[in-house]
Amino acid sequence: MPSPVSKISEYKYQIDKDFQPGMRVPGVIFADEELIDHIISDNAFQQVANVATLPGIVRASMAMPDIHWGYGFPIGGVAAMDAKNGVVSPGGVGYDINCGVRIFRSDLQVNDVRPRLETLIDNLYALVPCGVGSSGKIVARGKELDRILTDGARWAVDNGYGFSEDIERTEENGCLDGADPTVLSDRAKKRGYDQVGTLGSGNHFIEIQFVEEIFDDEIADCFGLFPGQVCCSIHSGSRGLGHQVCGDHAKSLVSKMSRYGITVPDRQLASAPIDSSDGRRYLAAMACAANYAWANRQAIMHWCREAFERTFGKGAAKLGLNLIYDVAHNIAKFEEHEVDGKSRKLLVHRKGATRAFGPSREEVPQIYSKFGQPVIIPGSMGTASYILVGTDGAMRETFGSTCHGAGRRLSRKAAVRATKGRRVDTELQSKGIYARWRGRDTMREECPEAYKDIDHVVRVVEGAGISKRVARLVPMGVVKG
Repeated sequence: MPSPVSKISEYKYQIDKDFQPGMRVPGVIFADEELIDHIISDNAFQQVANVATLPGIVRASMAMPDIHWGYGFPIGGVAAMDAKNGVVSPGGVGYDINCGVRIFRSDLQVNDVRPRLETLIDNLYALVPCGVGSSGKIVARGKELDRILTDGARWAVDNGYGFSEDIERTEENGCLDGADPTVLSDRAKKRGYDQVGTLGSGNHFIEIQFVEEIFDDEIADCFGLFPGQVCCSIHSGSRGLGHQVCGDHAKSLVSKMSRYGITVPDRQLASAPIDSSDGRRYLAAMACAANYAWANRQAIMHWCREAFERTFGKGAAKLGLNLIYDVAHNIAKFEEHEVDGKSRKLLVHRKGATRAFGPSREEVPQIYSKFGQPVIIPGSMGTASYILVGTDGAMRETFGSTCHGAGRRLSRKAAVRATKGRRVDTELQSKGIYARWRGRDTMREECPEAYKDIDHVVRVVEGAGISKRVARLVPMGVVKG
């Protein structure tokens, strides 16, 4: 059987428009020969082709090298829709709306932290609620919840959970315009009453890492990074509220597409015109969930800072606990991009993909404007993570997008089967990585071999010119939900 993809360049593959009926644009996958074989065997390429059938899609249906099977869109998928004639699809954002990652640096070095590592991880575990359905210390209802949904991270900072400079170093300044709490279901709001400042479960984590290698001294200095330095990464999203928002709208749109004349090859791609009552309602609800997620990560960082303070007996300022950046990787946003030599307003869906704007974009914080937006790519709890920077190449090729992680190689069930009889925490301990977690199978579901090789994935995005390596970090300790 002929391959469904053709090689365009060393790191770029294409699915032709005639691969299946209804494709409006080709599919483009950023990968190399080894990764493309796995992508084909996983069938995730089929979802790239399916997305290419959506009305108003511009240039191509794209996928990053961490692509794997997802709900409707592949995880690792990027699709830009014309703002006037295109559609919005909840499946193009996902259930964990604005799942994202932030990283803050410290002035501490490995030798400062190693003797107190277990105490630090224990303090993080005690201060940040984690696990399925976990409740936090913040309970917000009525107008207070509405403020979180409209103000995002600013609400958290205004209530003492962080500093104003945190806002400046958060994508969209931690708040997406257009949020309207009145469009959320009572069930969605109820699920958000007490989950601000909670980690959640699955692949969410807090990780203590140190900088093992610097690839660009000038950019690293701008980001506040140096070899041997200890940093802290936080990976979480909009929790039950965001899950409910996606579920409410994905289910509702299945029966409404016919009135808009929309047909899709997979009902999980249920969509509505951007400029329709259903499209506007979803976007308003999604913005609420995105803002909830930014408030959530801001509050989590506040308690992470407190854990450092308790462990080392110094305040956050003296420890140099400054946010480097916060990026979203499950979101749809209106952006201006050049298409065929003209600037166009597009709704860019990034589902398991990270914004990677280059130095030419005004959205990049002024402190980083010379080099581009920081890009945070976490690995698994036993492997490296990376800090990269966005590029002009990403602006030309991917609407300013790159990968969001290593990408799963094994499903959670397959990972549990593969680790039968093993103590993953003990294996990590033997590598000097101390872990605390909740959930019977959490550590086995998230074992390092469940994911692709992060070094390999990052080599591909750098080779493709859509992001540039700045630093490689390796884990010391982790808290898992």
